[in-house]
Amino acid sequence: MNTEEAIELPLKGLLVLDFSQFLAGPSAALRLADLGADVIKIERPDGGDLSRQLYVSNLQLDGDSTIFHTINRNKRSFAANLKDEADRAQIWQLLRRADVMIQNFRPGVIERLGFGYEAVRAVNPRIVYGSITGYGEEGPWRDKPGQDLLVQSLSGLTWLSGDADHAPTAVGVAVADIITGAHLVQGILANLVRRGITGRGGRVDVSLMESTLDLQFEFLTTFLNGDGTPPERSRLGSASAYLSAPYGIYQTADGFIAIAMNPVGRLAELIGCEALLPYVDAKTWFTHRDTIKQILWDHLKTSTTAEWLAVLEPADIWCADVLTWPRLVAHDGFNALGMLQEVVNARGAKLVTTRCPIRIDGKRLATPRGAPKVGEHTEEIRREYAIGEVKA
Repeated sequence: MNTEEAIELPLKGLLVLDFSQFLAGPSAALRLADLGADVIKIERPDGGDLSRQLYVSNLQLDGDSTIFHTINRNKRSFAANLKDEADRAQIWQLLRRADVMIQNFRPGVIERLGFGYEAVRAVNPRIVYGSITGYGEEGPWRDKPGQDLLVQSLSGLTWLSGDADHAPTAVGVAVADIITGAHLVQGILANLVRRGITGRGGRVDVSLMESTLDLQFEFLTTFLNGDGTPPERSRLGSASAYLSAPYGIYQTADGFIAIAMNPVGRLAELIGCEALLPYVDAKTWFTHRDTIKQILWDHLKTSTTAEWLAVLEPADIWCADVLTWPRLVAHDGFNALGMLQEVVNARGAKLVTTRCPIRIDGKRLATPRGAPKVGEHTEEIRREYAIGEVKA
């Protein structure tokens, strides 16, 4: 189902020019497209967005990586060389019409190209200008590569995952990129609201580092207001470097079970584990965290995950199965969410991917248009916005 035919999307009629590459910027532009904006991806004629050749596996679709297709669906592509005067003139015509611009060049690059905020604002005071950097515009990290794993490592995030005897462990998805893109969307939408009130556009700046630090605000605040002792991961089943037992993931006879914040005494009673009874006092859940978790680990291995869930869930113990992806996508709970959609590009290449997680007026947002080839819509956009000379 094409969402735009079903409901009036809230950003319909807005023009977004997306100059960004890789993940953070394109993910922000994707969300704006999901919400109804017309997103035009400005790409180099010779190869386009570098993420077209960025692979997490050997999967390829229509000559580009599945990463590119996933994060650039529902956009149009306009090929332009930002150093060519004729192409630059056409970009300026689009910028005069645009509501939003997104860019994630390294600090100083977009200004050298002539498309910095002040230059763009001079021709379009109503534009909302979104800018992503790795570490901000100043400081000793300014020119470091803004790459997800590097930011996770520098931010301290990798010390929050994994067991105590493991090396620092990165989050298994590009969390710095995706949370930064989400923060950029928040800033852009806030500026669009202000523009609706005052008529004035504005600039939104986010960085991978600041977003990743904010992601850790709960535990970082605990550290900053404590005695300076860094968090210590538990020896096994670690799910939080700060939270007390029984919080963690435990092996069972046939898999794993996640147990969240729960009274240890009640848990001991339900699973029949007398070895836990000396630890019913909540203070011991911190001081004897690893001892409690070791007892639980050994005891929970005696029965299957399903058997434990059958005991714990009716008693309102916060727990869950730990699903693999094959089991996840086969589960009725997953299927009830309707999180998957099929997108198709102009050449008929199909991709099954996730839909926008936001619902508007109670309806899911799904759009069938796949990611574009480099410059696929250049002539169409020229005609639509009456810019430049249409090439034969």
